[in-house]
This record gives sequence, C-alpha cells and structure tokens, in this order.
Amino acid sequence: MKSQAAFKVRHRCVKCDKLFPHRLTPFCEACGGMVDVEYNLERANLYDSENPLERFFDLLPIEDPALLPAAPMQFTPCIHAEKLGSLFGMPHLYLKNETVLPTRTTKDRMAIVSLAFLFECGVRKFCTSSTGNSSSAFAHAISRYSDCRMFLFTAEDFWDRVQYKATDQVVHFVLRDATFVDAFRLATSFGSRHNITSERGFFNPGRREGLKLAFLEAAEQIPRPIDWYVQSVSSAMGVYGSYKGAKELLRMGRISRLPRLLCVQQETCAPMVRAFEAGSKVIRPQDIVHNPTGIAQAILRGDPTRAYLYVREIVVESGGTFIAVSEQEIREARRMVEETEGISPCFSASAALAGLKKLVHKGSFPREETVLVNLTGGDRPRTGDLPKAHWLQRNGQDWSPDPDDHLAQTFWNT
Repeated sequence: MKSQAAFKVRHRCVKCDKLFPHRLTPFCEACGGMVDVEYNLERANLYDSENPLERFFDLLPIEDPALLPAAPMQFTPCIHAEKLGSLFGMPHLYLKNETVLPTRTTKDRMAIVSLAFLFECGVRKFCTSSTGNSSSAFAHAISRYSDCRMFLFTAEDFWDRVQYKATDQVVHFVLRDATFVDAFRLATSFGSRHNITSERGFFNPGRREGLKLAFLEAAEQIPRPIDWYVQSVSSAMGVYGSYKGAKELLRMGRISRLPRLLCVQQETCAPMVRAFEAGSKVIRPQDIVHNPTGIAQAILRGDPTRAYLYVREIVVESGGTFIAVSEQEIREARRMVEETEGISPCFSASAALAGLKKLVHKGSFPREETVLVNLTGGDRPRTGDLPKAHWLQRNGQDWSPDPDDHLAQTFWNT
C-alpha cells in the first residue's frame, strides 16, 4: 500500500473505511459496503489542457496516463438555454449537451475511463449488461485494448439498441423474454462460472468516475456556482459520480458550494421515486417494477435496490429530491428543447428536463438559481444490420443458448 504522501488514487470502503489496493473491488470483504476511490487532493492539480482526460487526470482512477486514448477528447458543449429558460422563468438555466459524443451518449465517458481502469487493474475479460448505451459505448471503445474481450448480456427488449461494428472482442448474448435485472444477474453468474470478471455496473468505480467528467467540465463552463444538478436516472451512477466530483472540486477550492440533486424517473418505472416519497431508506418489495415499460428505455431499471442505499444518502445530504414524470411530460420537454435550443435529446435524457419543468410549474422550485440539466444522450441512427447475437432461452432456473448456435455452446460450456 502506498504511503499517505505518495498515493495518487486508492480505494476505501464507504462504510467501515477499510483500505484496498488499486484493483477492482466493488464491495468490502469485511462489511459488505461499497468500495469507492479517493485521490490525494492536497497534491491534485487541474492541468492546462482542453482535453478533459488530461485536465482532470488527477481526479480519475488511473495511474498510467498512457492507458487513456491518444486522440484528444474535447469538452462537450454547455449551453446557456436563454430561450428555454425564459419559458420556465429561469434566467440561469444551462444544458450539458452530451449528444455530441461518438455514440451520442454520456456513457462514452464512462467507457473510456472504465476500460482504462479495468485494464490497469489486470482485467482482460469481463461480463456486463446494459439497456443499450453502456454496451454500445464499451463496444465502441474496446478496440483500444486489443487483448480485452467483453461478454455482453442484454434483455430481448433492448438488444436492437446495442450498436457497434462487428468484432470478436464483443460476445453478445440476448435473453428471450427477460428483463434488465435478469440480464444483470446472468452476467454476474456467467462470470462466476467461467472465472471472468463481472464489472458490476454502478459498483464499478471506473463507471462512476468517468461519468463525473460532465459535471467537472460544466463547473468551468458556467460562469456562476451551480445550485442544482438535474439528471434522469436508472441506477443514478452518473449523479453519484457528479456529486463526488463536486465534493472534490470544493475541497480543492475550485467551486464555492455543492449543488442540490434532482433525480428524475418516468412514472412507469420509478422505484427510487416511490421509495423516496415514502420516506424509505431502502427499496421496498412494492417499489420494484418487475417488467418495466416506457419510452425512456435507457432508464428502465426496475430494481435498483443496492444502488439506492448510496444514491438516497447523497440526495438527502444535498437537500435535493426525486420526481417522476409521465410519457406526455417527457414528450413535451423534448419538443420544447428541440424548438428553443436546437438540441434533440432522447426520451431518457428529456425526462430530466421534464422533471425540472414539473417542479417549476408546481411553484416549488427556486427559479432564480443556477441549474444544470445533463442531457445525457440522443437517439442513435440505425447504421445497417446489427452484429450477430447469441440468443438464450430459459432452461428451468438457468439459461441456455439455442442448440444450433455452436459458437455460443462453446462459450457457454467451456
């Protein structure tokens, strides 16, 4: 373990403070708490670069900068939404436009940082699951690490949202008649059976740390302190990462206060909102949505039980809240931002703006404060035939590939 003075990044359990070496350790072996990363903020710098991976390198969980992409990355636009703000009566409304990223989603940031983190931690094969954005971003970025391979598990309803160029580095399994939670659980069990790392989604710190880049950039792009950070959420790892990044900037003297957090879900799949409004510190059985549906497909996570414990804590700490919005409210928010600011976010990203609009119209939101809404992505255009996927069907309590899919059978039984 590196000394207190020498470390750049280290890992600590948020519950019992146990320290861990620099490796992927999602949970504490002693108490079961989440393991997070921390930095030597007394030695951390922000470097003179327009590339966020370089500028904020000391706030990323990677020790070797050579593992990050050689091609420069740019800040995404942060727009002072004056026209839209005037409709809301909000003079200081800002929109972070993540739709300009390569796969049109903020998850590109997550994939870049997470893959570098996993590679540095010695991971060469990993299992994951997604509703489309994370997996597309991983598949887009994985070619930088030619000896890495991703085993991807997707519920049938989401498989056509996964878009990437065909590559042997991605092995894609699709579960017939399944939910996102089914896919997540199968990814974990498959990894355990085959001694392949399960990258754990929310509990992979590379994901959370990569997603905070949007806030780190916006804190420099907006000429006022940010009072509210607004985002639509599934597991809310982007919100968690952004709030952690804000705390780091505060300790470094780069911002003067922390933002309050507004997490938005759609009414048809709002387990976090239900639990929060009931004053519950945990997701209750009645909050879980077993077969979620809705137009905001990227946030259709019906059971965020484990993540909610940590997300609720930071939302309460910030003085923020959760809110649910209807399909009609999401569609209206998307129309408004397209007409006023010329940005076309996907329905999942538009839910964030719909939640803000709903609170403003209730008269329960301070309109004069500075608000940042993260428009986390846009719809991806179809680019032709989808890469080959291996279909799985239920086999009692487990799953199995189609009998004629010999390659899948090889992966499954080896």
